[in-house]
Amino acid sequence: MSAYKWLRRNVGQLLYERRYGVRTAERVDLADIGLDGEDRVYYAALNWRALRRVLPKSEVSERDVFVDFGSGMGRVIVQASQYPFRKVIGVELSAELTDIARDNVRNMRVRRRCGEIELIASDVLDYDIPDDVTVAFFNNPFRGKIFSEVVDRLVASVDRAPRPVRMIYGNPLEEPYLMSTGRFRHLRTIDLKPDPLGPPFGTIRTYDLLPK
Repeated sequence: MSAYKWLRRNVGQLLYERRYGVRTAERVDLADIGLDGEDRVYYAALNWRALRRVLPKSEVSERDVFVDFGSGMGRVIVQASQYPFRKVIGVELSAELTDIARDNVRNMRVRRRCGEIELIASDVLDYDIPDDVTVAFFNNPFRGKIFSEVVDRLVASVDRAPRPVRMIYGNPLEEPYLMSTGRFRHLRTIDLKPDPLGPPFGTIRTYDLLPK
């Protein structure tokens, strides 16, 4: 990446941080906070403009419930709060990052349109997915067995309480498992920015969870 592009990208991030009145831009390696482990991934915030590109506000109503698996410092929570969701939930392994997210929600300088916001510090494997969730968001927060277990629980939730569910998946490395279930239909792909690692990095995809 050229120095100009690096500067433009990072200045843009800082301008968004200032506009929203939040702190979300740092990358956090889980090893640095004593939470690294197999299939766990570092925290890196989603591009500020990505959610509104991949999820039009016209597709969300006051009946919808949004959950961000691996919510980190809460950047996506702040963005989701501008939609008319009935409830926005963030689930994050790190209590430290969850506290930062709570500060960001308290201090954000944007119009909040959602109803309730709930931020939960928990291992995702200890979290019971509510049977009213309709939008599930993943920014590549974990892989392998953790990812497959969470996806299986999401499918089980829909089987218990049938409803439309949209899944949004950034850097979708585990898409082969997702599609192997036979329960997900790819809806759209958004290219965010070129990534030196190549696809699927730098993309965000949405899927509909199909009924049983």
